[in-house]
Amino acid sequence: MSNICRLAAALCLFTLNLAEVSAQQSKKTDSSAFYQSVKTYVNPVLPGDHPDPTLLKVGEDFYHCGSTFHFNPYLPIYHSKDLVHWEVISRVLPASKAAWVGDKPSGGIWQGAITYFYGSYWIYFSAGGQWFCKAQSPKGPWSAPVEVKTNAVTGNLGYDNSIFVDDDGKPYMVIKNGQKVNRLQALGQDGQLTDTVINLDWINAKLQYSWAEGPVMSKRNGYYYYFPAGDVSGGQYVMRTTALTSDSTKWERLGDFFKPITDAAVGFRRPNHISAPFMLNDGTWWTIGQSYEKYDRDDWSGTGRQTGLYQVIWEGDRPWGVAPTTQPLLMPNLPYSAIPWRSVTTDYFDGNELGLWWHFLTKKASANCSLTDRRGWVRLKPDTTRTHLMQKETDHFYTAITRVELNATDTAAKAGLYLTNGNQRVTVRLYTGYADGKQIIFRTDSVTQSITNTFGDVVWLKIERNGHMLQAYCSGDGENWVTVGRTVSAVSLDKVQPNFNSWVGTSLGLFAEGKAADFDLFICKDGLSALPATGYSNYFGVRKIKGEVADGVTNTSTYGGWLMLSGVEFGKQSPAVAELTATATGNGTIEVWIDDLKHGKLIAKVPVTSTAVAKVFNATIKNVTGQHDVFLKFPTGKPGQIVIKSIKFKSK
Repeated sequence: MSNICRLAAALCLFTLNLAEVSAQQSKKTDSSAFYQSVKTYVNPVLPGDHPDPTLLKVGEDFYHCGSTFHFNPYLPIYHSKDLVHWEVISRVLPASKAAWVGDKPSGGIWQGAITYFYGSYWIYFSAGGQWFCKAQSPKGPWSAPVEVKTNAVTGNLGYDNSIFVDDDGKPYMVIKNGQKVNRLQALGQDGQLTDTVINLDWINAKLQYSWAEGPVMSKRNGYYYYFPAGDVSGGQYVMRTTALTSDSTKWERLGDFFKPITDAAVGFRRPNHISAPFMLNDGTWWTIGQSYEKYDRDDWSGTGRQTGLYQVIWEGDRPWGVAPTTQPLLMPNLPYSAIPWRSVTTDYFDGNELGLWWHFLTKKASANCSLTDRRGWVRLKPDTTRTHLMQKETDHFYTAITRVELNATDTAAKAGLYLTNGNQRVTVRLYTGYADGKQIIFRTDSVTQSITNTFGDVVWLKIERNGHMLQAYCSGDGENWVTVGRTVSAVSLDKVQPNFNSWVGTSLGLFAEGKAADFDLFICKDGLSALPATGYSNYFGVRKIKGEVADGVTNTSTYGGWLMLSGVEFGKQSPAVAELTATATGNGTIEVWIDDLKHGKLIAKVPVTSTAVAKVFNATIKNVTGQHDVFLKFPTGKPGQIVIKSIKFKSK
């Protein structure tokens, strides 16, 4: 196929895609603008484990909350201005106020439903009953939990409930218990149930929708819409009525909510547990929903249920969720957000309180962590068991680094980097420890490798993830690295497993055993290490290419194209050089931007010349420190001339 044919095919696919997701647009789209600026997104917008999402729109702000399970502090609240970029702004419930909540991955807290009514923000959640917390702002402070009272008529309040607020401001709890109980009941000013029950148990009396769980409701043009999910990875369905009534004859079953998938390459194939669909000021409707990531021969279910953004298209008064696709989707018509793409967050532990991005897998661990014992370091203080400090893993390509101090004098003492599923049955650990002397040890569930620790008590540790493959390194200065053993597979961690690991997803962070250890920093996506171009989180006008040595990315259009690597850490002191590894059949210049292609900053222009084998091309960079999303923009002209393999930044 000629380059012209490829370009025509790409433009045709994109035009069809935009036509489906932007049916309300009246102006002709200027296709060239999409190749030069960020107007699109790809799912998931909340990568990593974010199950059972609920969403609240208040003015021009959006808030998200979902199931926490045993991760604590519980119920993180995410904020967004554009529905694509999200940041954690509060955590509702500390472990110290949740004595009755269990630590098991199958327990904890289910579906934190964030809502606003009667002049306050509320979070309703299930944990051995139904509870709520209340605040005047989503940033908190949040009140102590209050249990929702029930009675014999209402029955057990179950789990994964949501809140629907009618046009007149009256709120209702959308109740779900077991497979065959679906009910509605109003809420009073005190947040407690009031009025009579609207019994909808007929909805799933014959198990039409498996569990008919996580139900949410919306209203439009006089119709009430009820959206039940099949189960954790089942279908998503919709029905409607013109009145809130128990009479099943007044309701119409509309069937599946999402359009059929036509993109065979999609990995997020079963979105469900959607939030209640809502309308923006331009008249478009949207929802978010969870899905596992799984391909024909590549299972990432262990990452957990990741959250995507989906436009809702109306055919008359019948709603349809746009089908999942690998192709870029037009962003909602909302102002630019300075919030970065959701990624694991760098931490130098300079403050007095832990960042909101951290969590613990047990209540005990939440009490065994200190930022004040040693300023500028975090101290993990285990008792007889392992303790840890974790974040939800968000990427398949990264280089995680820490600097740890531990005087290991026996085999019980260990401290380092930690990658684990939710129940900690399958783990990856790179640590400083002891085994016939001080060692650096790289251990998975099936492989143990080690080298002698020649660096002393203070050691730098690094794990490089390249898809399912992991490589470990250690260093005495953070610049000169020594390999620890061979590359190992993380497939056993990444795939779906029993015992609820895929309910809560994979976490990445720090751990200590047997003895207190201090950590100076934690970086997930190190910019001084090679960043594979195929690890992008967002893109437009590019495609991946298989390579003999390393895969790469090239553009598909004469307009150029771009890719975005999220959450890259440049460090506290600016690197001096950008190193781009690429092949090329012609000459061109790759632009390197941070944060955005319009509102961000151009930090380097890397000239690339023709080369049949991968070659490193250099350019000086402007002053940049800290964590940023990195954009690589292809030049206009003949498509496919430059294939980017990776980029890294050097201090010298």
